[in-house]
Amino acid sequence: MSQAAIHIQGLTKIFSGDIGKKPVTAVDDLSLDIEPGEVFAFLGANGAGKTTTIKCMMRLLFPTQGNIDILGMSNAMHKAMAPVGYMPEQPQFYGYLTGREFLIFIARLFRIRKQKRKLKVESCLKQVGLDGRADERIRGYSRGMMQRLGLAQALINDPAIMILDEPMSNLDPIGRKEVRDLILSFKEQGKTLFFSSHILSDAEVIADRVGILDQGKLINTGKLKDLVQSQINSIEVTFVLPSDELKSLNLDPSQIVRQDEKILVKLQSEKDVQSLLEKVMKLKGNVLSVIPQKRSLEDIFMTQVGG
Repeated sequence: MSQAAIHIQGLTKIFSGDIGKKPVTAVDDLSLDIEPGEVFAFLGANGAGKTTTIKCMMRLLFPTQGNIDILGMSNAMHKAMAPVGYMPEQPQFYGYLTGREFLIFIARLFRIRKQKRKLKVESCLKQVGLDGRADERIRGYSRGMMQRLGLAQALINDPAIMILDEPMSNLDPIGRKEVRDLILSFKEQGKTLFFSSHILSDAEVIADRVGILDQGKLINTGKLKDLVQSQINSIEVTFVLPSDELKSLNLDPSQIVRQDEKILVKLQSEKDVQSLLEKVMKLKGNVLSVIPQKRSLEDIFMTQVGG
């Protein structure tokens, strides 16, 4: 078994309450492994504990209890964080700097040598599509451009692991697609990506595996295709019958949709589907399709968090 890129064991974070109030458990005994090279979506409503978990991973907060390892090394060790790139939920920038100047500043923080610094900055600007706007002041950047700059600074140290907190929040549909495409390009480079989101449609497009967090507890985790495939809402059967034979099937009219000569029936169980197919064949009808209707990730999420 390969070593996990990120290993979280029994992570708990309790915040002291205000005077007269009880302490708040933001993360409750969370255990999770992220495999090398996978895109993992950490899902939950606002306030579920996603950002607190990520801040503990980045040592911006200290756990009440539990351990976090990065590539087999405790994140309490400074050098364990060297292969990690991080973008916070709401990245803040020095507005008076240009995009290029800001990345040069970040490269200097990472002690990237001067002879390599310029090439690295130019490479990151190009990867996120800011090479044509790099000499503009950040204060004039749009929200989407700022998200791109946040991704660029997360790339500056050429990380093996990228941890992104709500990378697609507050973006319009075009901006979200651009960031999704960037995340997929990072995956193609072999990077491990851990990102939090409450935008489920984005996670459904790009994630290999998801974890669902609710009130600090991890309530489900698994490969996206397995989660969705195991959740079938109904089965649609489309067929054609000889004229005036539909009444012979004794179907509930609310189940039937007609389009020209085609008849579509939505059923809830495989047993009902098998019975219908036998009747249609007996009446010398023609079955055109049998399509399971799977639940979306959003349906699964809402059911599991009690929505």
